[in-house]
This record gives sequence, C-alpha cells and structure tokens, in this order.
Amino acid sequence: MKELLLYALSSFAVALALTPFIIMGLRRLKAGQEILKYVDWHKSKGGTPTMGGLIFIIPLILLSFFILGSKTPLCNIAVLASVSYGVLGFLDDYLKIKHKDNLGLRAYQKIIGQGGIAILVAIFYYMANPEGLIFVPFLNVTWNLGFWIAPITFFVLVATTNAVNLTDGVDGLAGSVSMWYLVILGCLTILLGKFTPVIESKTITIIIAIMCGSLLCYLLFNSNKARVFMGDTGSLFLGGLVATLSMFSGLGIVILILGAVFVWSALSVIIQVAYFKYTKKRYGAGKRIFTMAPFHHHLEKSGWGEARIGTLYTTITILIGVVCVLSML
Repeated sequence: MKELLLYALSSFAVALALTPFIIMGLRRLKAGQEILKYVDWHKSKGGTPTMGGLIFIIPLILLSFFILGSKTPLCNIAVLASVSYGVLGFLDDYLKIKHKDNLGLRAYQKIIGQGGIAILVAIFYYMANPEGLIFVPFLNVTWNLGFWIAPITFFVLVATTNAVNLTDGVDGLAGSVSMWYLVILGCLTILLGKFTPVIESKTITIIIAIMCGSLLCYLLFNSNKARVFMGDTGSLFLGGLVATLSMFSGLGIVILILGAVFVWSALSVIIQVAYFKYTKKRYGAGKRIFTMAPFHHHLEKSGWGEARIGTLYTTITILIGVVCVLSML
C-alpha cells in the first residue's frame, strides 16, 4: 500500500507541475472547445481549452518507464493501446479546432480506429490467455472461455471507449467516475488473488495508482466551473485504459456492474435513437423518451446542476464498488 500511495502522490505531483504549462500551451494554440448548438446552455464554456487529457496521460507515460519491462507484456499493451486511443482522440480534437466546429473525425473513421486497436489487443490477449480465464463476481468462480475471450475483449474495448466518451459531457463527470472505477478495480484486483492468480496484478495496481493520482490533479482544474476539458484525447484514453486493465486483471465482466453509469450513458443514447426512429417510421413523427441523451443532459434539462449530476454518478459507482468488494471478502 505504501508503494501504491507513493506512485499516486508522484503522479499527482508530476501532473500538478505540468498542468499550468499544458493549459497555457493550449490557450496559445487557441485549442478552445466548440459548443454544440443543441447544448446551448453550455455556451458560456465556449473557448475553454480542450485536450486536457494530456494532464493525466503524460504522467502515466513518464512513470511507465520505471515500472514496465519485458516481464509485463500485458501492462505494456494496456498503456500502448490506451495511448493509441488517446492519439485517435487527439486527431478528433485537432480537426474540431482546425475547422472550428464540433464534428472532428467522422463516425465511421472513429469506429475503424477504435476497432483496429481493439482487434490487435484482442489477438494479443488471446495469445497471452488462451484458456480465456475470466472471473465472475458475486459467484466468485472463474470461467474458461477459450477463444471467446478474443471477441469479448474486442467488444469490451469498443463499447467502453464509446461509453466513457459519451459520459464526458458535464464538468468533472467522466474524470471522477473513472477515478473511482479504477480505485475499486485496484481493490478487486488485489482481492482476486484469493481465488486465482492474476496476471501482472502488482503492475496493474501500480498503473491504477498512477492514473488515480493524475486524475485527482485533473479534477482540480475540471470541476465546475472547468478551466480545461479532457476532450476526446482524454475520454478515449480513459475508456481504453479502463477496458484493458479490467480485461487483463481477469475482471472484464465487472465493467457491466461497476461501470453501470458508463453503460447507462451508452444505453440512454441507443434507446433514444431507436425509439425516435421507430416512432418516426410508425407514426410519421419521431418521439423521444428523454428530453435529451445521454442521460446526464436529460438531468441538466430537468434542472439538475453539473455538480449534483457528478455527485450522483460518482456515488452510484462507489456504492456498487463497495458491494463488489464485500462480495469477494
């Protein structure tokens, strides 16, 4: 625990030292966020520096030199894949800034990029874990999925990166939920050793500690009212890291439980779009279930403040996490 705390504090210190320079650099580059027309109540946030995900990405890259090596292939892939997702998000943010709109990469371009990274990770993980071992929470048993671990890994990566990206729409929301998700995942990874050996579990928990330290620093500048946004640079990176560390720790299934708010963000969009298309086809006029999707925007339109929404989502994640931890004691 002392070692994990040391890494977390080191990461926080590195992020804190870098943040003023990152924000200053983004302002000089005029890397301001363009606000979508249908969230016009966020109009006052227009021009706030984006790509702030660099605040928590850079410390992980720097500190990884001290913890990664030839004996940690899975963790190497987790960091590399997450950074690759971050680069994809960076391209998306760059195009938005260059063209001064909120379009960025086209949907199919994002999916191709996300899918390509996910395929490589899935192949590698199957080679490292040919038995397809995955732990089932609450039942506290291990399933041997064999080849099916590869398509499951692919699905988890693509779904999670998009879900975290969709959750990033309110100050402090994606950052705080991701941080607490990782804290609980670290606890579960340690506890999982009681049931079955976890591949590279020590290094996984160190990476989690590093990320939690830098995310805590980021939240100091992203809480309402935000001085910087993570952008797709940060949200796709976070989604990739959450997905890879969950799978590589043997806890891929826990995303459906512990990541409930991420799942709900994605589901609320799917439900909204599907219902709108169905009613438009059936009645000639599309109807909506929510005032707006993802669901956190529905709450905003219902009068909820951003801090209150962040508190709700974070509290739900912590409570589910406590239940998951208790189930493994």
